[in-house]
Amino acid sequence: QQSKRDSILTKDQLAGLNSSLPSWSIVKERPAIQKRFNFKDFNDAWEFMRLVAKVADQQDHHPEWFNVYGRVDVTLSTHDAGGITEKDVWLAQFMDKAESLIKHEHNE
Repeated sequence: QQSKRDSILTKDQLAGLNSSLPSWSIVKERPAIQKRFNFKDFNDAWEFMRLVAKVADQQDHHPEWFNVYGRVDVTLSTHDAGGITEKDVWLAQFMDKAESLIKHEHNE
C-alpha cells in the first residue's frame, strides 16, 4: 500500500514548490527537482554528502548526485512512484538545512 509520502505531487503542489523550496528547480526533461550546492572545498562537500547519505539511507530514499571539488549537483525523484513526492520535498528541505549547518560550522 502506498503512503501519502509516496504519492506523486499534484500540479498545484508542484507550483507551490517555489515557495517551500525556492532554491530548487523543476527538471524540464523528467519529473524531478534539482539544485547545485557550492561549498568552499572538497572536504565541506564531502561532509555534506556524508551527512545526507546517512539520513537518506535511514529514509530509504537516495538522491542522484554528482560531485566535483566543492560542487554537489543533486536531482531528486521517487523512481518507484514515477515522479516527485513528499519524500523528495522532505529530503530537499533536509539538504538545505545540512548545507546551512556545514556552511555555518565552517564560516562560509
